Amino acid sequence: MITPVLLCGGSGTRLWPLSRKSYPKQFAALIGDSTLFQASAARLSGPDFAAPMVLTNSDFRFIVTEQLAEVGVDPAAILIEPAGRNTAPAVLAAALWLQKSDPEALMLVAPSDHVVPDAAAFRAAVLAGVPAARAGQLVTFGIKPTHAETGYGYLELAEDPGDFAARPLALNRFVEKPDAARAAEMLTAGNYLWNAGIFLFSVATIIAAFRAHAPDLVDPVQAAVDQGQPDLGFLRLAPEPWAQVDDISIDYAVMERADNLSVVPYAAGWSDLGGWDAVWRETGPDERGVATAGNATALDCDDTLLRSEDDALEVVGIGLRNIIAVAMPDAVLVADVSRAQDVKLAVAALKAKQAKQAESFPKDHRPWGWFESLVIGERFQVKRIVVHPGAALSLQSHHHRSEHWIVVEGTARVTVDGAVKLVSENQSVYIPLGAVHRMENPGKVPMVLIEVQTGSYLGEDDIIRYEDVYARS
Repeated sequence: MITPVLLCGGSGTRLWPLSRKSYPKQFAALIGDSTLFQASAARLSGPDFAAPMVLTNSDFRFIVTEQLAEVGVDPAAILIEPAGRNTAPAVLAAALWLQKSDPEALMLVAPSDHVVPDAAAFRAAVLAGVPAARAGQLVTFGIKPTHAETGYGYLELAEDPGDFAARPLALNRFVEKPDAARAAEMLTAGNYLWNAGIFLFSVATIIAAFRAHAPDLVDPVQAAVDQGQPDLGFLRLAPEPWAQVDDISIDYAVMERADNLSVVPYAAGWSDLGGWDAVWRETGPDERGVATAGNATALDCDDTLLRSEDDALEVVGIGLRNIIAVAMPDAVLVADVSRAQDVKLAVAALKAKQAKQAESFPKDHRPWGWFESLVIGERFQVKRIVVHPGAALSLQSHHHRSEHWIVVEGTARVTVDGAVKLVSENQSVYIPLGAVHRMENPGKVPMVLIEVQTGSYLGEDDIIRYEDVYARS
């Protein structure tokens, strides 16, 4: 069986304002009802696949488990990286972890934010690469280009791909992201594929490749795995050896130096959603090139993407040409389609002016659920808080604020200075400044409350935790 290894630690900026550092695109339902991460996990499941491994960071660990549970996927392991070090150390850590149980296991490394409409065809392509992987090849997957894309690296095949049937072919070389003219030349040549960043190999083969081509990574990553600490079902890689690991991609560390490479062509549709122009294409524009999502209306528009990411916000475009407009509750992006790759420049500009919208998502996701700020004043704040069934916030107190909770859906079990009571819909409870308190959802449906905070300081860091089921300090 093949063990999927899902890489889920990225924080891409090219799909801002929907994708942000605190809640990146893999956790969003950009295409269809499932998130990109959920679709990736479901795509790599079935009789030929073992339970997946996931590599992510501490901030995303509970989002990962929550979203996997929603689609009925039970992971074999979730490894927590102490810091982002690109794909090479992550892949090596996964291989070294798998080596403990099965040194000859096959592992399929895949990003968790790709769109693959035909899951069955993709699984067939993966299985087509198994014999080569069993024979000691490092198998990568190349996508048949549909246009002269400058946002992807390319794979130059050593032979004509013919009908692009899924079978292992020899790779000549990796090609960096080209300019527009070179991309057009490669599209015409016919023996170039987009580099999807998806790999299949045995554990033994990839570890041997790291020892041969990137030996400096092996010892610190091995130490990070061996010294890793279990934590609520996760494995936290040890931070001290991990800090010694170079920040490098698997392409640079291994693939571009190895000579035991094969490529399986894939032509059944794929996108890494690397920009809003890609989302526009994958959303399925109408005959005038218009694609909409959410509460969006286009009047006399051409080649335009309109998206509303808020149920209470209507987006209307009139007479637009080649425009991307994406509206969030706290930020709106308007750009020419041809400038889709420059969205990262907007994020950099917002970070320079210290705008919280650059990295922070309107909804703050926590292990127990999420909250969003509805109104913020100088000495008060109003939040909506949603707590998952069976979940509980930490036992805590505050130095600078008091709180008033009004339950609007479900039932809360509230503890205030040792006294416990149930608070139902349309009931409220007051939390005085300094009181030790906790909120739990004892029911089987989400619990929703409105929290009114008042005080001299309302920051999220004004929390003293006494007990926490999620082991947060």
